[in-house]
Amino acid sequence: MLPLLDSSKREGTLGSGCGVPRVHSAALSREEGASRDIWRLKVWARVMTTPAGSGRGFGSVSWWGLSPALDLQAESPPVDPDSQADTVHSTPELDVLLLGSVDGRHLLRTLSRAKLWPRRRFNFFVLENNLEAVARHMLIFSLALEEPEKMGLQERSETFLEVWGNALLRPPVAAFVRAQADLLAHLVPEPDRLEEQLPWLSLRALKFRERDALEAVFRFWAGGEKGPEAFPMSRLWDSRLRHYLGSRYDARRGVSDWDLRMKLHDRGAQVIHPQEFRRWRDTGVAFELRDSSAYHVPNRTLASGRLLSYRGERVAARGYWGDIATGPFVAFGIEADDESLLRTSNGQPVKTAGEITQHNVTELLREVATWGRARATGGDPEEQQHAEGSPEPGTPGKPGTTTTTTAPTPESFTVHFLPLNSAQTLHHKSCYNGRFQLLYVACGMVHLLIPELGACVAPGGKLIVELARYLVDVRQEQLQGFNTRVRELAQAAGFAPQTGARPSETFARFCKSQESPLGNTVPAVEPGTPPLDILAQPLEASSPALEGLTQPLQGGTPHCEPCQLPCESPGSLSEVLAQPQGALAPPNCESDSKTGV
Repeated sequence: MLPLLDSSKREGTLGSGCGVPRVHSAALSREEGASRDIWRLKVWARVMTTPAGSGRGFGSVSWWGLSPALDLQAESPPVDPDSQADTVHSTPELDVLLLGSVDGRHLLRTLSRAKLWPRRRFNFFVLENNLEAVARHMLIFSLALEEPEKMGLQERSETFLEVWGNALLRPPVAAFVRAQADLLAHLVPEPDRLEEQLPWLSLRALKFRERDALEAVFRFWAGGEKGPEAFPMSRLWDSRLRHYLGSRYDARRGVSDWDLRMKLHDRGAQVIHPQEFRRWRDTGVAFELRDSSAYHVPNRTLASGRLLSYRGERVAARGYWGDIATGPFVAFGIEADDESLLRTSNGQPVKTAGEITQHNVTELLREVATWGRARATGGDPEEQQHAEGSPEPGTPGKPGTTTTTTAPTPESFTVHFLPLNSAQTLHHKSCYNGRFQLLYVACGMVHLLIPELGACVAPGGKLIVELARYLVDVRQEQLQGFNTRVRELAQAAGFAPQTGARPSETFARFCKSQESPLGNTVPAVEPGTPPLDILAQPLEASSPALEGLTQPLQGGTPHCEPCQLPCESPGSLSEVLAQPQGALAPPNCESDSKTGV
């Protein structure tokens, strides 16, 4: 277990959990005692301005986005009227490449608002740095497209929120995850059945070993090992939090209040309530839709495997390596189409981020459900659209009008998953070279924004880069350095700042130049760039406290079953595989020729 600090060496408390060093009253004179409170406040300010964990709260695996959901049609180039006139009997296509979108929020947002735009067929190409994120994409989309007869809208939205953002689940939600994971585990190795039952999904680009590992992830989710011991989420979360806060663990309530009020609130997330943020920091439960005692089943979809160095050996371990600093409130909880949700009373928001998130997700799933209803009724969306009329190409329709209420079928969009670590080689395939009208890059994948990737974007295409605005551990000067580095990388990849784009501290928007600078290659990340170092640094790569942070994996097990890691005998560690089948190695780890992962 992670070694704990002796109580005599821990920091004292000030107010409600605010940690400051203890001071013996005998060391203070009567005059000094009069200024004790001022002294404590100065120490408190000095302690709390130090980034907790030096940026490690971001983690090495992303499970939710750190920016609001976007409508990708609004960000992409408009439909060309001339090209549309040449293809009267076909639907214009929108090809989008997304690096590190992790939770599908942009895709779902785009589908939910598709009725406001001229009809297009969507091809979403998703590239992640771990297969667990791919599996979560598949689970979330299968949930969003679930037939209304099987699961009502409220149940679907609540299940979505818990699976997406909670470390602990209610038993009914955990049962749904197991059943859906078992179904997906049987579909992944059978391409014909997968295409028949999930026509919106394409895994053809994945390598065979990646498909095998993806099946193993679903097997683990389906509960090959019974009981919470297989993935003790509460213990792993607490151990990670202790490692992150260090000597300030006892002052974690004060740390969370400081991070929320002095960082997230100042950066535009005022609707996040201190109580919900503190609860998530302590337990990992962001959305408490029922009684708190109902959440006790570990959310296995947040588990991931990685290689760690333990006593000189490479050890494969399963643990929670995601975000424990910002939380899943930013993606759907700080913006809303309904402005009444964002109003304030006496200077305080009337709705919390959790309530706004639930409302936005419910409305999003309500709109996305129309994709399935059109297919179930057997209607022809093309004929329906021609009968109702269509707005001018490139012009969004007005909400409430009947000219753009077409409900496209699931066959009108496809989510293509690309192989891991393929960002640097996509341009070698003619089918990707100059294909995409829009490229989205998450802040944790900025180092992949290279000229070779820019060559995959068509002339006049758009680039959107997620900035690090809502990363709690990143200071203001680091944010500015990060933004500067993003502009440099985008320029080297052949993009220029988008003229007329609305100012934003959350996204950087660029437009592709007419000529690709593929020959002018530059290093993706220069040594010594502070913001990028924070995002890319490994998480406890050689941590001596391996037992407390991870759940080891047993060698030779195709479904990633864990075993007990011996604490004392280093020789017995040779029984643990360096890289087991089905475990996800981080993107910078070497491949194991024996396992093929």
